[in-house]
Amino acid sequence: MTTQPYRPAEIVAPYLLFLGDIEDSVSAKMARAVVIWRPEKAVGQLRMTEQTVSVGIEDLSIEDAVARGAKTLVIGVANSGGKLPAHWRDVICRAIEHGMDVASGMHQRLDAIEGVAELAREHGVTLHDIRHRHPPLEVGTGEPRSGRRILTVGTDCSLGKMFSSLALQRGLEEAGHKARFRATGQCGVLVAGDGVAIDAVIADFISGAVEWLSPAGPEDQWDIIEGQGSLFHPAYAGVSLGLLHGAQPDYLIMCHELGRPHMRHLPHRPMPDMAACIEANLSAARVTNPKVQLAGFAINTSQVDEATARRELEALSQQFGVPATDPVRFGVAPLVNALVQGDA
Repeated sequence: MTTQPYRPAEIVAPYLLFLGDIEDSVSAKMARAVVIWRPEKAVGQLRMTEQTVSVGIEDLSIEDAVARGAKTLVIGVANSGGKLPAHWRDVICRAIEHGMDVASGMHQRLDAIEGVAELAREHGVTLHDIRHRHPPLEVGTGEPRSGRRILTVGTDCSLGKMFSSLALQRGLEEAGHKARFRATGQCGVLVAGDGVAIDAVIADFISGAVEWLSPAGPEDQWDIIEGQGSLFHPAYAGVSLGLLHGAQPDYLIMCHELGRPHMRHLPHRPMPDMAACIEANLSAARVTNPKVQLAGFAINTSQVDEATARRELEALSQQFGVPATDPVRFGVAPLVNALVQGDA
């Protein structure tokens, strides 16, 4: 499999983060990823209504954002199905008319919106379809390769795998280790500047895409591969399985949200049993790395108070014999220590 460098066109900052009229805070994860991990790249947010979710930065019009130097309108939303609402077209076109590039992480391509490609050519701007930017890919081989790899997996989708992966990269680097974040989702690609949005790859090439993304590497470097979906989610399990095979992980970090009542978007589908979820992920990962281990838990505890969070994390740690932490609330030091000690 080729490992030749692939350099997609740069998404030029600063960004104006467009949130449309969404009222589901989880769907604002594109914009939130920029605000948390690359805040220097955002000049403001653009919301269509007062009820629209905010990511906590200044509201700006397209005209005001351009006056402040904004170069790209970033669609800050990742919704179920990945389709751009038709009534957002006017905002996208107005940004293009003001000379702004447009970047989107949706499945629907920007040039599939009536008149957008022609308008972009007329004004000399670039359309970035983040989900569809990757080199030609091959099928996976499962051949053993050097390097150390961590894969974040989950009980469900949209519960912190990207955040946990980026926090682990930062934590390992702060502890004096070489670490690279390998982005596999549109938000991660926007933050990292490169990567492959795995859920837009033809199914036969998913594991090969991850092999390309995290090739053989030096033994003193950690690759933290961003996980996607869940083996237990009827809509996204196929992507999760391909990631497990292609990542060839040495360690898994299990991500979960305390108190989540059901699988995202599926009220008829209860959350999976944790022990069953762990074993299913380890079993799938053993196909390409028989020595894979569970290294710990990254748990979103935002729905409970701190005392309850600490109690639940300690219970998980005791039950499974690995550290459990909330990367936002308590940091990732317990996971970093376990990874480094386990690999010694």
